[in-house]
Amino acid sequence: MTEEAPRVREVLLVAHTGASDKLNMAAAAAQRLSDGGLTVRVMSTGDPAPVARHEILGRFPRYGHTTEAAKGVDLVLVLGGDGTFLRAADIAHAQDVPVLGVNMGHIGFLAEWEQESLEEALDRVIAGDYRIENRMTLSITARDNDGRVLGTGWALNECSVENLNRQGVLDTILEVDQRPVSSFGCDGVLVSTPTGSTAYAFSAGGPILWPELASILVVPSNAHTLFARPLVVSPDSTVAVETNPQTSPATAVMDGFRQIHMPPGARVEIRRGPQDVRWVRLDTEPFTDRLVQKFRLPVTGWRGPRR
Repeated sequence: MTEEAPRVREVLLVAHTGASDKLNMAAAAAQRLSDGGLTVRVMSTGDPAPVARHEILGRFPRYGHTTEAAKGVDLVLVLGGDGTFLRAADIAHAQDVPVLGVNMGHIGFLAEWEQESLEEALDRVIAGDYRIENRMTLSITARDNDGRVLGTGWALNECSVENLNRQGVLDTILEVDQRPVSSFGCDGVLVSTPTGSTAYAFSAGGPILWPELASILVVPSNAHTLFARPLVVSPDSTVAVETNPQTSPATAVMDGFRQIHMPPGARVEIRRGPQDVRWVRLDTEPFTDRLVQKFRLPVTGWRGPRR
């Protein structure tokens, strides 16, 4: 689903400010947006002191990682890698506002554009020349052995159920739609969206899913069993991972930074989230081209269809 972009009046600029060059890029971006007639507020991803001391960034309202940071803004603009983007998406999702990423890191699969195109991206934001896509999310509920809720959360990329005891395996049972699929010892189980299929799930041996798909990806991590293949299930399914009461404690990690502790015998239930992330697109480049570019895939010799 794609929607037209509203006219932007206020932007939350989220910047990775751990290095002076990134700090100066964020300052230049904030100044360009302000000169273009937009109201700018700034959220730092780490120590707020360098932002406060900066001669340009220090003039803008500053926020920490709270949901109030994006309240009332029209767009969240992220300058950084995938980790910075996921933290910013957490804020944007809480206020249901669009989020745009410009990659300042390495692969940066979640970013829409690269650092060398930053100025054009800023001009497009100022002009309102972009569109918005919806990306599906996951809703997560963890329960203890007696069924009591331990915590809830959400994820744009994945929920990773991870073993806390690195000297042994985590004994788990995988369930889909309230029916058992398989039990195995493992390092963990990844449950991912199509957006997250190029992240942790891909590193664990899962397939890449085109983001237009609506589906849930399940990938066991280092499972000790003959059947530990990735599964792609319906977006209407509920995936659950139960841990054996005699196994070690675990943790459910959402997008790499939100966690719910799981004592032995706990259960995590994962289903499609009720609210998508509103994802800003600046071009019409197909996902295939993005995949080739990001992974530097060899395509020399391709001739294409005959016309």
